[in-house]
Amino acid sequence: MIRSHAVTPIRAAALGLALTLTGCSTVENFLTGDKLDYRSQAAKTAPLEVPPDLNQLARETRYQPQTGVVSANAMQKQPSTAIAVPTSSSTAPVAIGDLRIERQGNQRWLVSSLPPEKLWPQLRQFWQERGFGLALDNAEIGVMETEWAENHAKLPQDFIRKAIGSVLDSLYSTGERDRFRTRIERTPTGSEVFISHRGMVEVYTSERKESTAWQARPSDHNLEAEFLTRLLVKLGAKEEVARATVANAPDQPARARILKDQAAATVEVDDNFDRSWRRVGLALDRSGFTVEDRDRTAGLYFVRYIDPKFANQEEPGFFSKLFGGDKDKTSQLQRYRVAVKTAGAKTLVSVQNSAGAADNGEAAKAIVARLNDELK
Repeated sequence: MIRSHAVTPIRAAALGLALTLTGCSTVENFLTGDKLDYRSQAAKTAPLEVPPDLNQLARETRYQPQTGVVSANAMQKQPSTAIAVPTSSSTAPVAIGDLRIERQGNQRWLVSSLPPEKLWPQLRQFWQERGFGLALDNAEIGVMETEWAENHAKLPQDFIRKAIGSVLDSLYSTGERDRFRTRIERTPTGSEVFISHRGMVEVYTSERKESTAWQARPSDHNLEAEFLTRLLVKLGAKEEVARATVANAPDQPARARILKDQAAATVEVDDNFDRSWRRVGLALDRSGFTVEDRDRTAGLYFVRYIDPKFANQEEPGFFSKLFGGDKDKTSQLQRYRVAVKTAGAKTLVSVQNSAGAADNGEAAKAIVARLNDELK
């Protein structure tokens, strides 16, 4: 859904003034051809500039990579021949450890030998460099979440927009908003990084199209894969190798199913506790649950859940909070525990109420159904 306002004489004058102020630099931003162009109103620091003499050195042929067929395994095994130079905050480190992508169904995640405390600053910088402000940045629980943002690359690139650029972006809207949650889990050999997407779309609420409301739209797994690719590049991989690694990650057979006749709504997963714990966390993020806390020792996620018929009342801006439009929704908000327990070589994921008792009600069954779709 793309909307624009009518051009009045006052707006036309503003357009002319904006055209004078923006100049060629704004035009360049819209001619880059990038399919992802997110921008946050949060202040961002300017990236460090590379000294001109370093740019000159990079052009010399003796510093260029060798030609020929390149594979991810070969690249990792070959010793580095590059000259060590001091890296800036915008330059990927020379040594990043082993990186690979694992996949289960439509879930993909990054596996690294780096511990979470070394990856966390790079993850924060990764999202900030791509135009996102961070609504949540909690290294203690390993969760980072961006603010709601609009992909400006979807806006119509007509002559006026190419000329005036982002100065009058408020006159245009795609009617879509995105936010991304990054979850990092410690493993015995390093870390696993999960990126999940949540989307909202603005829809008309009346036949005369006089008012609109935001409602959830399905998670975009292609967007998740794209940002995993860009994260690999951020961590030092070549773009063509990163794209091939994400695209060709081998899939695994279905490994989850809903169990019947249980005291609590339950899904069985054909994985050990460690892997199931991490995948359940990603499934909760993707399904739009709010994870308030987690206790890995007890195998518990503490989540908030709202009935889907009230989900379209959520708005990814501050206006809903300002005008108090969601006061009635709080009565529909419920808290649950998602328990992850070892069962031999498998893992059982069940739903408990806020007091810790087994729950097999309609809401609990809906939660398990959504988890099963993500875990299988």
